[in-house]
Amino acid sequence: MTTTTTPPTHARYLRLLSVAGSDSGGGAGIQADLKTFAAMGCYGMTAITALTAQNTQGVRGIHAVPPDFLRAQLAAVIEDIGVDAVKLGMLHAPEVVGVVAEAIARYGLDKVVLDPVMVATSGDRLIAEETVQELVRQLFPRVALITPNLDEAALLVGHAIADADALEGAADELLALGARAVLLKGGHLPGDEVVDLLATADGQRQRFSAPRIASRNLHGTGCTLSSAIACGLAQGLALEPAVAQARAYIRGAMQAGAQVQIGQGHGPLNHGFAPVPTHRLPAA
Repeated sequence: MTTTTTPPTHARYLRLLSVAGSDSGGGAGIQADLKTFAAMGCYGMTAITALTAQNTQGVRGIHAVPPDFLRAQLAAVIEDIGVDAVKLGMLHAPEVVGVVAEAIARYGLDKVVLDPVMVATSGDRLIAEETVQELVRQLFPRVALITPNLDEAALLVGHAIADADALEGAADELLALGARAVLLKGGHLPGDEVVDLLATADGQRQRFSAPRIASRNLHGTGCTLSSAIACGLAQGLALEPAVAQARAYIRGAMQAGAQVQIGQGHGPLNHGFAPVPTHRLPAA
């Protein structure tokens, strides 16, 4: 008598990759990305572009990862585990931008969110002009969304963005640089209301507005938002609902962390305020 056994049913997680710098203080960069991925039910992986010595008060030093080692990290993760969506953060040199662009093309990565980290909270530029040019040339046409704040957008378009009425014109300028879609973040504008604008190359325009949350613990908000959007894209959401879901998550994290003191400067969000179980998908 022959018996047969049914093979076990396998599943996999939603796989999110962060390509960014490490924040030793835990509030931004790779660390914020991994916390966001986990809180939103995704499995997080990393390809680290730079190490930083930093805390809530500022950056004390940056140690760049060689481009060949970044390439090795990307290959190791993508070729074995696979990727459902990617968040790009600190890309500090033209060679690093080139390695990332090469990986996007080689592995057919289509759900990629770029947070163009160019300007520190202090207003200091973090990357040289030639790196900005390579970001625009090599990555803007390849990623699904860019998420600049107003300082970064001003650097890209060459002029300040004075008020919420100027967001649409600035977004059009960013699209003209080759971006497929832009989420222009208006949090640096004065006022009790925060307005962000989502604009796509096919003409979609969507404003998101909400009351400003009073908190000094805002370190890593840009990293967190872009990572949360990437999670939504990995879940199969279209761009607008992915942005809406990410904004709801980050506002909850800001509110939950507003009354907490970590360090002596600008503290982190509360990324784990309402975690969800890790998403399980049928294995391919």
